[in-house]
Amino acid sequence: MKRRNWLKQTGLAIGAGAVAPMAVATTAHKKVALKVAHITDVHITPEAVSRFQACLEEIVKKHKVDFFLNGGDSIMAADYSDITRDRVTELWAAWDEGIAGVKKKFEVHSCLGNHDMWWAAPNKSDKMYGKNYVVERLGISNRYYSFDKAGWHFVILDGNNDGTTLDAAQMEWLKTDLDALAPNTPVVMMSHYPATGVGPHLVGGAHGDFKELKDLFWKHNDKVKAFLSGHNHLDDYAVYNGVQYCCNGAMSGFWWGEGDKESAGKGYYLETPPGYAILTLYADGTFENEYIPHTY
Repeated sequence: MKRRNWLKQTGLAIGAGAVAPMAVATTAHKKVALKVAHITDVHITPEAVSRFQACLEEIVKKHKVDFFLNGGDSIMAADYSDITRDRVTELWAAWDEGIAGVKKKFEVHSCLGNHDMWWAAPNKSDKMYGKNYVVERLGISNRYYSFDKAGWHFVILDGNNDGTTLDAAQMEWLKTDLDALAPNTPVVMMSHYPATGVGPHLVGGAHGDFKELKDLFWKHNDKVKAFLSGHNHLDDYAVYNGVQYCCNGAMSGFWWGEGDKESAGKGYYLETPPGYAILTLYADGTFENEYIPHTY
């Protein structure tokens, strides 16, 4: 028996695959509302398109998901000062090619990652500069937004602001969005960046406004169930005040490379293999998050 499955069955799992808010709860007779794939940190390049497509094909065939959540850093990197327009165009073309098959059949709800924006454009009025271009390329309505599916509410956030925070307008929008929900409406949040967990102590990269977010989530503790993230390429789970913080590992692992001296295996970043997560959301407002390594 796999260690994670043993932990789940014995009730010792704090995060990985655990059901929130009850750590020990049988799921055999619970009604599934949705199955959702969470992919993040794809870091696509033209050379990795076929591997990305193989991962997506596995998800579709094995897991029968209802839609996809994409956690950002969709392309390898547009944010460095030496990145050219041609390179940005090439990377987004690779993303379009890789995701095309999935987008024909499924909704893909994305957030912005730090490596997705091109800041080296000649000026801020350039159509490819910054966040608006990424919003357009990802086919999303805004840099932050929310939507509803099968009784669950999903909130997509943009932490790409000073101090890795929500800007003031976004924070006010989030407060209004949560206030408008009926009591006990289950909510899944997604940001590129983890809000809390073990990973930020190892590699940094967490939301700088976690205390404000924590206070807001406590105010709505009948609603907020999950906070999904990526960024750190680490499989990291924590539970605080009933919210399960699921930082899932990167689809690209070690950026589609072999790894380095700290990699626990081929393609690993530290001890985390490349992979994706499957969320099983139940009609009673509980859920499971399972991180699944891939070998592509």
